[in-house]
Amino acid sequence: MKTKNILLLATLTLLPLAQTAMAQRGAPPTLPDGPGKDLVMNLCSTCHSTANITRSAGYSSAAEWREVFSTMIELNDAQANTIANYLAEHFPEDTSRRPNLIAGDTDIEIIEWTVPTLGQRSRDPVEAPDGSIWWTGMWASLTGRLDPETGMMEEYQLPPTSRPHTIVPDAEGNIWYTGNSNSTVGKLDPQTGLVTEYKTEARDPHSAVFHPNGNLYFTAQGAAMLGRLNPDTGDLKEINVEPRPYGIKVDSKGTLWVAFNGTNKIGAMDPDSMEVRYFEVPDERSRIRRLDLDSNDIVWYVNSTMGKIGKLDPATGEITQWDSPSGPDSHPYSMAVIDDVIWYNESGMRPDALVRFNPQTESFQSWAIPSGVGIIRNTWVTEDGNLLIHQSSSNQVGLVKIN
Repeated sequence: MKTKNILLLATLTLLPLAQTAMAQRGAPPTLPDGPGKDLVMNLCSTCHSTANITRSAGYSSAAEWREVFSTMIELNDAQANTIANYLAEHFPEDTSRRPNLIAGDTDIEIIEWTVPTLGQRSRDPVEAPDGSIWWTGMWASLTGRLDPETGMMEEYQLPPTSRPHTIVPDAEGNIWYTGNSNSTVGKLDPQTGLVTEYKTEARDPHSAVFHPNGNLYFTAQGAAMLGRLNPDTGDLKEINVEPRPYGIKVDSKGTLWVAFNGTNKIGAMDPDSMEVRYFEVPDERSRIRRLDLDSNDIVWYVNSTMGKIGKLDPATGEITQWDSPSGPDSHPYSMAVIDDVIWYNESGMRPDALVRFNPQTESFQSWAIPSGVGIIRNTWVTEDGNLLIHQSSSNQVGLVKIN
């Protein structure tokens, strides 16, 4: 296995994001005429297509629009006000996408931090062994470290073509990432800034998890492959599977559970043979993005396309599903199980809603994410039983303190 080491320096300064524009292909949609149109076309499309605006749920005021795009790009007051007024006039709030928020007895506190490099699409935060919070800036090919006690952040540049999708820490505090655009799995040593890359056959490594056997297992959505990397030897094995494997988790017996976003199935993979057994979720339209396991190794999952959450009993194959509070268009996305209580988000709503489901009472409770313009794509449970979230569109990393 070929590897290469690259000395990378941590930085707190803004990084150029020119490469992100290359990822946006195709002609942007036509925007309404009016003062500010040219500014929006020239400035907002630097990092994403203007389709993101036309598809948005809008905001009710220029102040809200400005608050949102100030987390994406830094502008002077004159240009910022012109753009905010234009967007508020032509893209008002779509009230049909407001979440159905459910009251309840659980108290939470949501703390959010804006990451240093604007426009990076921060995502997939994790907790390292020392208690620090790490995230990946996918569009800027970086990873960052946050001290949740002080709010201090620093960023580490990764190979510019990597566009890391997911990161996971190992027991020594190294940060492993999936190089979604350069077909690699990489390791960052935070003490030296050195990166070691392992080339994969799969073109787009996606999500990853460490197994108790010490190996790193990962999905590759577009390539429809699963992989296993031995960090000690660099040995890598990859297999072909059903379309679009997405989230991946390990149960207490060592079985790896895989969510499939291209078919209505959940997979159970043996860590040694890498053989996969499939469980079919009702309705061929069902698509599973993320899943997690409770203390009895019951598999909980989000049925994103159907607006449901569900559970699979591996012993019997029985599947039970519940409608999410905001309905069939709510698009549940991330998922985490904390003390056998289910946490997920309704990514189709604006603002993005965080939902709690108690299986014992079959009851829901939900909250609006303060910076909920984007999507929680993945979550992480901290050692003290709290939840790490993010909003990639507004470059936020968040901590949900559960009281």
